[in-house]
Amino acid sequence: MKLAEALKKSFLEGYGAVNIDFTTIVMCMVITVLVAAYIFMVYRMMNRKAFYNRNFNLSLIALAVITAAIILTIQSNIVISLGMVGALSIVRFRTAVKDPMDLVFLFWSISAGIICGAGFAVVAVVASVIITVIILLCDKMPVGTAAVILLVNSTDYKTEDRIMEVVGRHCESSKVKARNLTKDKLNMAIEVKTGEGGKLVEQLMDLPNVTSASLVDHDGEVTF
Repeated sequence: MKLAEALKKSFLEGYGAVNIDFTTIVMCMVITVLVAAYIFMVYRMMNRKAFYNRNFNLSLIALAVITAAIILTIQSNIVISLGMVGALSIVRFRTAVKDPMDLVFLFWSISAGIICGAGFAVVAVVASVIITVIILLCDKMPVGTAAVILLVNSTDYKTEDRIMEVVGRHCESSKVKARNLTKDKLNMAIEVKTGEGGKLVEQLMDLPNVTSASLVDHDGEVTF
């Protein structure tokens, strides 16, 4: 098969009705790697300000190529396709995906491999561009103030009212998550939304009997 014909099959017509030769395989792999490299760059850009897992990002490229190779293989022979389905059905993945966005990129990579392996790379390219635009637009949308946990320790259990008074002056909202009370000590954990964290902690430390006050990041979720 000529190069121009292989490109046409790889982008528009699919491989179902053609003999898959060496040129077709190479073109499919090259296109898949290019699409996977694009996904790699988008993932790196989206995680520039957060925890970046390089191994996970590299696995996105490998997954796309492996999936494309599997799709190419099962198209050539119905017996091989049934055997491949049986072999893959016994595979179990037990690695937990902590971030939902990682799951999105994982499925995106696998889908790109399936589409490119089936010979419809133009669909993978267009879908990748649309997904990128959607992710970037949603990432730029304004969100509410993230909640943080305020930890306050006091040597006088009667200081709770004064603590909550200071919290009310500097926080949009507050909710006591934990309260540990003894005869000579008070420990509180309060979920707060505030843009004045520094002033809040300073004024709490000015209260008599308050020994420590600290703000701890929440789990990253924003509630409205």
